[in-house]
Amino acid sequence: MKIKLLSLLLVSFFVLTSCKKEATEAKQETSTTTKQEVKTGHKGQANVKLTKGEQANALQVAKTIDDFSTLVAAIEAAGVQDAVVNAGPLTIFAPVNAAFDKLPKGTVETLLKPENKTKLAFILTNHVAPANYPIKQLKKEAKKGRKLYMASGKYLVVENKDGKIYVGGVPVLKSVKVSNGWIHVIDQVLVPSDK
Repeated sequence: MKIKLLSLLLVSFFVLTSCKKEATEAKQETSTTTKQEVKTGHKGQANVKLTKGEQANALQVAKTIDDFSTLVAAIEAAGVQDAVVNAGPLTIFAPVNAAFDKLPKGTVETLLKPENKTKLAFILTNHVAPANYPIKQLKKEAKKGRKLYMASGKYLVVENKDGKIYVGGVPVLKSVKVSNGWIHVIDQVLVPSDK
């Protein structure tokens, strides 16, 4: 009886010690991963690599087009990468580099500073509609006189002028289907009325 009791106590001791060791190792691993994410700034869906045969998401497409280099830099500076790669559907009205050049001199440089991250994120989310809006749907919305709700919390007017779609007064130049929705190319930055 004493031997069985002693054996049971020893087994219990080893099980508890083993569990505690595994919990400590898991905690250390999580801590290391979190520290690496904070140090590198890379975490979330924005860093998932595209596999062969898979359709690219909005950010992956933007990164492959030179004319979106300012937009990509702004997205990264604002820390909103994960917002533009989520499963969606979402629609991004993507300004080309020339659109940023139209802003008053020094605006882009100022917005890219870390202290302006919140303001930049607000401006960028004013280019994202958390819904699926291919051109065909935008035409329907314009016909009904509807406004698009943007991730910034603002609304943009959709209009059909002579067969061309305008959003927030800016014409859509081209559209690209991506895995998580649509990119509509525009040549102006949709700056919200109250920053």
